[in-house]
Amino acid sequence: MKKILSLVLTLAALVSLLAVPAAVSAEETIQLTFHYPVGVGGDLALLIENMAAEFTKENPNIVINPVFCGNSTETMTKTVAAIQGGNAPDFAILGNSELYSLLNLEAIIPLDDLIAADADGEEYINDFWPAFLQNSYYEGSIYSIPFQRSTIIMYYNKDAFRAAGLDPETPPTTWEELADYAQKLTIRDNAGNVVQWGVQISTNDPFTFSPFVLQNSENGENLMTRDGKTALFNTQGNVEALQFLVDLSQKYHAMPEGVIVWADSTSNFMAGNAAMLYMSSGSLTNVLQNTDFEVGTCFLPAGKRFGSATGGANFYIFDGISDEKLAATWKFIRWMTEPERAAQWSIDTGYVATRQSCFELESLKEYMDTVPQTKTAGDQLIYAGSELMLYDNTRCWDILKNAIDAAMTLAKTPAEALADAQAQVDDVLSEFQ
Repeated sequence: MKKILSLVLTLAALVSLLAVPAAVSAEETIQLTFHYPVGVGGDLALLIENMAAEFTKENPNIVINPVFCGNSTETMTKTVAAIQGGNAPDFAILGNSELYSLLNLEAIIPLDDLIAADADGEEYINDFWPAFLQNSYYEGSIYSIPFQRSTIIMYYNKDAFRAAGLDPETPPTTWEELADYAQKLTIRDNAGNVVQWGVQISTNDPFTFSPFVLQNSENGENLMTRDGKTALFNTQGNVEALQFLVDLSQKYHAMPEGVIVWADSTSNFMAGNAAMLYMSSGSLTNVLQNTDFEVGTCFLPAGKRFGSATGGANFYIFDGISDEKLAATWKFIRWMTEPERAAQWSIDTGYVATRQSCFELESLKEYMDTVPQTKTAGDQLIYAGSELMLYDNTRCWDILKNAIDAAMTLAKTPAEALADAQAQVDDVLSEFQ
């Protein structure tokens, strides 16, 4: 399927590069270019730019050139085009679920030798939350480092709960309660027009479908096998999960009919037009800063079990990079993911701090005490599974998205939509069997 990538880097070479003097000549300057996405609301692009500039200020011989490429899908598309055009960046922040697609392109390198060359390399890797490392490994080697990572949580309007006679400190914990609360929180005017929906869940993104799959599985099965070669779209549990989403709009009339777009669901919640919201924890800071009502957060309500999906993006390094650039890139990645910096990134954005040691820092402890909504995502990680992660992931993602769209618009029943999607995805994945 892919050639075996060989990474040659000695400890002496790494140490010599990481110990460069503060003042260097122009000839010694290393220029690094990387692609990155912004997949949630807020001024994250400015944060990335500022962090890159701060690193270069501390390391004048390494100039970091960040290239904003749009959302996660757009960034992957542009990066793949650059790879195929022979103009790949040195490294990139790409979707954590893109590992198999990048391996199939023979585009990325394993990071094992870099980790081994660090005196604390093993300790460094083991400090990341296991849920965030699920998408980093292939055949025993690690290919990416978690960075801007999230899990889907529920946001809810405590003021709306009070107005509906619901306890704002007791959000729904099951699908049955979710449907009940959503109906009670849906408000119509005298003409019957909805002025506040009970719940909004983005239905045009398999990322937000994944939790329902995990919650309704008998044994924790996901949408795919661990090797990324087989999709598990058309199961009875998944049909039931999709039917529940359809029922929220068609049976309970507590969610808008048809397809709900990711960005629209968040903006409607922030405007007070929806009382509950399923959304990435990476949107937390933006939501808290731009709402004029009291926001609560909680675990996603359980089906047969609790469950959510981890999302976000990881650092990948591309094949063909020189040893000098490789060491400089690794230095930057280590710098970006140091506990203090990862904790501050979490505070500034709402993404979950990726390393367990971050939660031992006073800065994060104090922030979480002040903003208790930040605790939900980290606590829920014990129930988290991977989002959709298959070979040729973009095509497979589109197939599932179209199936969900078809069910939500009543063009097909959930059973028909997922059966058709299974046939299509089996065809796409047949070359990888």
